[in-house]
Amino acid sequence: MSTDDRTQIIEQLAHVAAMLDQRDFTALEAAFLPDAHGYGTDGAAAIAAQTRDHLGGCGPSQHLLGNHRVTIDGDTAHSLTYARVYHAGAGEMEGKFFECMGEYDDRWVRTPEGWKLSYRRFTMEIMLGDFAVLRP
Repeated sequence: MSTDDRTQIIEQLAHVAAMLDQRDFTALEAAFLPDAHGYGTDGAAAIAAQTRDHLGGCGPSQHLLGNHRVTIDGDTAHSLTYARVYHAGAGEMEGKFFECMGEYDDRWVRTPEGWKLSYRRFTMEIMLGDFAVLRP
């Protein structure tokens, strides 16, 4: 395993978390391969659109990542990452929140532009607050 590859993947995980919190869905789409599967849907554009619908109506969020486990196999990689994610309510949901803790299961492919996601799943293990905070 190359430490450099591991570091690049962990940095990319941090960038993706920031894209989610900054609602930068154009950059989020570019973080996935065009034919990626993520969050139960297929294609980078569809993944970004679904994420926009999911986060578009809530207030600020913060995705905190840790306990990175990365396995490199040539030009592919697998990472498992714990996440604690806080979502503040907005509009009629102001003052409410939804927080979840779980694990990202990601598959990566090395491209000329760097490591890109080919697969992403988030499994929520703990949920607190009102899930309705996440709305279009």
